[in-house]
Amino acid sequence: MTKKKDHKNEDNIDRWLLTYADLITLLLGLFVILYGMSKIDLERYEQVVSALGGVFGRESGVFEGKKKVIEQLTPLQKERNRIQQSIQNVIGDLTTKGLVSFSQNERGVTVHLTEELLFPSGSAELKGSSLAVLDTIASVLVTLPNDIRIEGHTDDVPIRTERFPSNWHLSVARALNTAFYIINKYHMKPGQLSIAGYAEYRPLVPNTSPENRARNRRVDIVIVTNVVNGVITGKE
Repeated sequence: MTKKKDHKNEDNIDRWLLTYADLITLLLGLFVILYGMSKIDLERYEQVVSALGGVFGRESGVFEGKKKVIEQLTPLQKERNRIQQSIQNVIGDLTTKGLVSFSQNERGVTVHLTEELLFPSGSAELKGSSLAVLDTIASVLVTLPNDIRIEGHTDDVPIRTERFPSNWHLSVARALNTAFYIINKYHMKPGQLSIAGYAEYRPLVPNTSPENRARNRRVDIVIVTNVVNGVITGKE
């Protein structure tokens, strides 16, 4: 009777090992799941953001915060930075003068050229002084396989002349003349370039002051970058 009682007590003492083993197994499973959830496929993330950008035509605010952090590590961001730097290297101090600025989004690298740099007020004829700047930028563009999109923008002050009945007409004419100059002089493939005119409807800043309106009167040169099946391309 005494031996049987001692054996039962020994079994009860060791039962905690089963509970402990179950707990360790559950914790291991939990950490495996958490690790798996923390692994972000950067390549697939870029594809999703690029696809959304093609639909909406601009950077999606939903992705903006996380995207800026993640892109620092992606080959696509490195390529955009390389393109931007190659243009900055040849345009000198135009950025410090506020005549040229840059931005990046899921479409690619955008070079913002002010009206002051390119055109007389209310005109779509390129200034003679602007041609040297366009030549400098085009010397980089011709080395790229990327599609180039040239977009005209105005401020919100209406225009109504015989040649330009609206800001739409003016913005398209400015984009067209800029693109035609580059195509004609540098023999770029016409299919590589496209144009668009947005009038006052895509401002960089609110049209609330003369300085802001001056920033919004511009031509944008967009060097298109994208990701297709994990490969960086220059096609929209």
